[in-house]
Amino acid sequence: MNHGKMLKPGDVVLAKLQFTDTFEVKTRPALVLFEESDNIVVAGITSNTAMKGIPITKKEGAIKDSVIKLNYIFTVSRIMLDKLLFSVSKEKKKAVFDELVKRLKILSE
Repeated sequence: MNHGKMLKPGDVVLAKLQFTDTFEVKTRPALVLFEESDNIVVAGITSNTAMKGIPITKKEGAIKDSVIKLNYIFTVSRIMLDKLLFSVSKEKKKAVFDELVKRLKILSE
C-alpha cells in the first residue's frame, strides 16, 4: 500500500488485526473510521453474516456479503495495512456514524 496516501473515513482496507480471543494476528478487511498521526482506527468486517452489525454487500464492493462489526474496533499502525480495497457509500458511512453515536450516547447521559 502507498504509505503516503491519506486514508479517508469509509475506506475499506486489508489490515493485520489482532483478535481478542486468540491473540492471533490475521489479515482481514476493516473499515477506516479515522486516522491520526499514522494510527488508523478501524472497525473489523466479518463475512459471517449471522453476526450483528451493519451489512455490506458484494454489490457495494465487498468480496462477499459481510457485516461491519462496531464492537470490533482496532487501532492499527499504518504499516499494518496491506491495501485499499474500496470505499463505502455516503449512506453506509452515515449508517456507521449513527450506530456509533447510538452506542456512545450513554457517555453523555
